[in-house]
Amino acid sequence: MGSLHQPVLVDEVVDWLVPLEGANAIIVDGTVGGGGHTVALARRIGPSGRVIGLDRDPAMLDLAREAVNAASQALGQVLPVTLVHAAYREIGHVLEELEVEAVQGILLDLGLSSDQLAWQDRGFSFMVDGPLDMRFDPSEPGPTAAELINRLPEAELAQVFFDFGEERFSRRISRRIAETRRVRPIRTTGELAELVRRSVPGKARHGPIDPATRVFQALRIAVNHELDQLDCVLEIIPGILTSGGRAAIISFHSLEDRRVKWAYRKNPELTVLTKKPVTATAQEVAVNPKARSAKLRVVERCPNPTSSSDRP
Repeated sequence: MGSLHQPVLVDEVVDWLVPLEGANAIIVDGTVGGGGHTVALARRIGPSGRVIGLDRDPAMLDLAREAVNAASQALGQVLPVTLVHAAYREIGHVLEELEVEAVQGILLDLGLSSDQLAWQDRGFSFMVDGPLDMRFDPSEPGPTAAELINRLPEAELAQVFFDFGEERFSRRISRRIAETRRVRPIRTTGELAELVRRSVPGKARHGPIDPATRVFQALRIAVNHELDQLDCVLEIIPGILTSGGRAAIISFHSLEDRRVKWAYRKNPELTVLTKKPVTATAQEVAVNPKARSAKLRVVERCPNPTSSSDRP
């Protein structure tokens, strides 16, 4: 059926990572998703280049494979894309297995796919009622969102909501959850969302953002260890890039963007190319509203490292 997802900042990503047509580069798309960025990059680098696409979610890899095949048929040539089921923190191991010493570009789009939000059985969205799972890879061991909600002590649950969702009513919400689960377990996205809405003050229930948004973000981050994954890959980026190679990361909330910003700035092997994050144009936001919160930051691996204090 194809992907529902519209990738953000596609032209900007391609221009930053592959500034010249037919650059014959090797690019890693660490969050291939529905394949939108991967296809655009593969078309730019030409037949002698290569895009290596990773994703933790096997269902997303299936959609990416469809997108690559469709684009190849439309072009009349096979796009140079290799798809791998792996988390982006495993980029180093994947490249080793593929016998690639270094790459000219790395892309990470940290946003959640529209496809994942639409799949009822995955539990990412409170817009459709389904089981509270939220794992990117359902085959991975580890607690689901339902297990965290029903097992974590009340204080720890509040801390998850505060740390990963920046939720100011975290204690009120965790108290309501604790009271409810003493009577019955909380199993579905609809149940949890309604509990959150009933936990916050009246004014907060009728704002522009659904009160459940930050709680669902926090649970997803906790279930998938997203910030740990990001911290890990930020450390290894310089060792993966060739001299002059670039890394582009798109974030959608402040927890991610702050990490990217400071990791870029403090690393003497990297030169920051985007003093301010690149954001979507008004035209893109008009056709793809979720692009509004996207922030793209780009760095280049420099041959002669400079002190982080010399950078803006």
